[in-house]
Amino acid sequence: MFLSLKSLSRSIHDDNQEHPELSETEGGRLCTSLTVWRKSLIVSCKGFTVIDSNGDLVYRVDSYMGGRTKELILMDGSGKTIFTMRRRCKNLRLVDTWLVYAGEVGEFCTSGQPILYVKKSINILHAEPNVLAYVYRRSTDKQYAYTIEGSYSQRSCKVVDETKRVVAEIRPKDALNGCISFGLEVFVMIVQAGFDPGFAMGLVLLLDQMFS
Repeated sequence: MFLSLKSLSRSIHDDNQEHPELSETEGGRLCTSLTVWRKSLIVSCKGFTVIDSNGDLVYRVDSYMGGRTKELILMDGSGKTIFTMRRRCKNLRLVDTWLVYAGEVGEFCTSGQPILYVKKSINILHAEPNVLAYVYRRSTDKQYAYTIEGSYSQRSCKVVDETKRVVAEIRPKDALNGCISFGLEVFVMIVQAGFDPGFAMGLVLLLDQMFS
């Protein structure tokens, strides 16, 4: 399965040999396209494996807990921690807020402060029914920095900034020639130039916790 994903990833940018990690969107902007596999490469773990257009491992998540958890760690291909994400403890599942830290943090978070806060949209009043989550720079901010819109269950989501520009999105993965069916376990993440692909992947992990 992993070899099939590598072959599929390499085929994405056959027309762009000079910069194989970049492709052009419909608007002519350069972006990064990654293949996301909702599976850890470690047999006893749950997690994610993310591959670039060359078939190289760029991000990974390996969790022995599985299911809903209090902490998520996103690593690069070599196993170095990029982001630590911790659920803010609440009694109600509806109130689902995550604190995002850069790098690895201690057990009691004594070193460093969260760089971002991600809050699940409750939509009790259905004011913004298409919004899945809000991303804030500080816990006291009234205005969000990004919204995540769409449907995670269908692997069709967009990260939209304050100017309503789409900076990242995930889409279902179409199998080549219809020979392979990946279902919802494999999908594509497209990140616009200037937006951190690692942070985009971190948001995918949080969506998986909130809506799976």
